[in-house]
Amino acid sequence: MPRAKVARKSTAIDMTAMCDVAFLLLTFFILTATARQPEPLPVDTPASTVKFKLPDVDIATLTVGQKKVFFGIPGQPIRIRTLEKMGEKYNMTFTEDEKLRFSLIESFGVPIGNLKQIIALKGDERNKEGLQPGIPTDSVGQNPSELHNWILSARYATKELHNVDMRVSIKGDSREEYPAINKVTSILQDQNINKFSLITSLRATEK
Repeated sequence: MPRAKVARKSTAIDMTAMCDVAFLLLTFFILTATARQPEPLPVDTPASTVKFKLPDVDIATLTVGQKKVFFGIPGQPIRIRTLEKMGEKYNMTFTEDEKLRFSLIESFGVPIGNLKQIIALKGDERNKEGLQPGIPTDSVGQNPSELHNWILSARYATKELHNVDMRVSIKGDSREEYPAINKVTSILQDQNINKFSLITSLRATEK
């Protein structure tokens, strides 16, 4: 008895819905991703196997490299309040536009007397290598260093606005000499900051 043949039909799959989902996911990831901010002082951090995620708020970052120190203040309101406190300490007046522009700067390393010039620059100009000489770390007579005052002002601003103690992290270059790091830690210890985080790059665990 002859076998009945079933007519073959071409199979077509409508991919419209899948394309819509793919583009929606792509759009979501693009809009929610946080772009990496350019660093005015790039450093090669030492490797470590310890995994500990630093908090995103209420923690300042001291970047040490090339015998320079840069300071990163967390949060725009705290940056503005810190700038106001530094202006009071050094008898400097900052306009509202300068405060707003400063609040957008992730990290800086310049003496307070040259801060207005750095604030006036655009981001790509401000981050040119060698433009910022670093925040002075040496005290003058009985007056503490500018770095000391920046850290202290940021701590007061954090306490005033968020009612928490500001934490401090140090991001040091793996090739940086010990005296530069030691000077920064000494400034922290002068303010009774004996606990701080060291930022490192992740290294595979040795077997």
